Amino acid sequence: MPRLRLGDWVDSGVDWLVTHLAWLFDAVKAVVEGMYDGISDLLTAPEPLLLAGILAVVAWWLRGLLGGVLAFAGFALIDSLDLWEQAMLTLSLVLVATLIALVISIPLGVWAARSRTVGALLRPVLDLLQTMPSMVLLIPAILFFGMGVPAGVIATLIFALAPGVRMTELGIRQVDAELVEAAEAFGTTPRDTLLRVQLPLALPTIMAGVNQVIMLGLSMVVIAGMVGTGGLGGAVNEAIGQLDIGLGFEAGLGIVVLAIYLDRVTGALGEQISPLGRRAAARARAAGGRRVWHHRPRPAVAVVGVVVLALAAGGMGVLGPSAGPAEASAANVGKGREIELGYIPWDEGIASTYLWQEILERRGFEVTTTQYAAGPLYTGLATGRIDFQTDSWLPTTHAEYWERYGERLDDLGSWYGPTSLELAVPAYMTDVNSLADLEAHAADVGGKIVGIEPSAGMMGLLKDKVLKEYGLQDTFEVVDGSTPAMLAELKRAYAKQQPIVVTLWSPHWAYSDYDLKKLKDPEGAWGEGDGVHTLARNGFAEDNPEVAAWLRDFSMTEEQLTGLEARIQQAGKGQERDAVRAWLDERPGLVDTWAPVGAGGNRAAG
Repeated sequence: MPRLRLGDWVDSGVDWLVTHLAWLFDAVKAVVEGMYDGISDLLTAPEPLLLAGILAVVAWWLRGLLGGVLAFAGFALIDSLDLWEQAMLTLSLVLVATLIALVISIPLGVWAARSRTVGALLRPVLDLLQTMPSMVLLIPAILFFGMGVPAGVIATLIFALAPGVRMTELGIRQVDAELVEAAEAFGTTPRDTLLRVQLPLALPTIMAGVNQVIMLGLSMVVIAGMVGTGGLGGAVNEAIGQLDIGLGFEAGLGIVVLAIYLDRVTGALGEQISPLGRRAAARARAAGGRRVWHHRPRPAVAVVGVVVLALAAGGMGVLGPSAGPAEASAANVGKGREIELGYIPWDEGIASTYLWQEILERRGFEVTTTQYAAGPLYTGLATGRIDFQTDSWLPTTHAEYWERYGERLDDLGSWYGPTSLELAVPAYMTDVNSLADLEAHAADVGGKIVGIEPSAGMMGLLKDKVLKEYGLQDTFEVVDGSTPAMLAELKRAYAKQQPIVVTLWSPHWAYSDYDLKKLKDPEGAWGEGDGVHTLARNGFAEDNPEVAAWLRDFSMTEEQLTGLEARIQQAGKGQERDAVRAWLDERPGLVDTWAPVGAGGNRAAG
């Protein structure tokens, strides 16, 4: 049977849309970013415990005193984990995606309920949206809207759209037909029948749909974090990339708190606004016997509580510090300009990224760093979402990304090299010294080579060229994973003196921590050593000429790089900035060498 080129047709369609409807995507992006910025500014402006109190009052009104106390405790826990800002950014993303999804899904659900033809046409589309793997939705979202929040919001709302449509249609269809006929018999117009009969009676089901939209939106935040949305999803992705169990658990716990709060609040809100729910609540109040922890204030009391907290916050000046003007000094080159850095979680990438974040902030820039896999990182650079990254291995390892995106990137030069890619084994594997020796020892390692991120250039080179060059493609399986996972496997095998083959590169601190052997490559399959380049988006050098000049002149010796990597490893996860600061403080004048300002710049090496 001939190959159906469905993927090629989809690619062509997407290319046509990107070319001809860019204006529409830009407009949608502007709307989404505006909504997100407004909501996130509102949520992050107050002091954390103040906003936790306001959210607790809302829970008290809707769920009772116990619900309010538990809500405050949950948000206080998030604040104590130092995840408040990330949680509020995640909440902002979910709220924006939910609002847009409901604006689309509820009218569609009403239309589908009133027209069986529309319902029949929508059903397969909704089935497709609900069964399509959620990560697939990120691909067109990135192409249409670039990296960051807009792509994450659009992918989230598309994924969460279906329940809103289905539950709205179901709720309206379940309204007793005799009630609808009675309304029509009394001369009620179709519009009034919908607004005064069907929608009020369908509200419990519609609110259940709203609840499902929110829950599905929260389930997408981790996946959306892969495209640079930040928040708790970004923290979870960072924990996965660095195999940081503690950070992953804390960020996951924050998502759980948000999910439980939104689930309980939206469920109770459905009861409050539903006529049937209000009658049931009135009967319960009339019957009495409610315990104190079930006490719920009247809406007016809840509103007064929220207003009092807000006024108290304003009077006490706890709505966050106001940003003062930037200091005028010779070193303040940036004057508060924002720069976005992206990095792959490789050791030299982490070290150089946090190094430049510290240098640029000392020069007056506002710097944000975000971790990505290689594919999204290069996509973000090419689309202008990321300003620059310092860990591009050229001309070999990242050749495929350069071929794809090179016309939209500026190469600011190599700051370290030459490097080398290799397979490595522990020194106690005495009979394995070359890639040619691996075939005879495949059974010793279970026929597996422990790899890193599947998007890493060396993984493609290993699978497509190196294994074939030595006839190992049928003998060995390359296990995709991440750099931290590979290092964890190496550590575990080394401690037990077990044989293992891992992907590694030089320079890397693992060679100083473990007694390892680089497998010789007599056929030269790995190619010549790369240089570690800094790549920037097109136009970055024109927008920031001083920074571009610093980056072009930047270089590190092996001693400097491995020393910084070792300091970061010793400091531990989450302490990268502190490690970089301590390392720079021990080398006075080095910042002035790498980022000189005017005549006062110190050109002496540190």
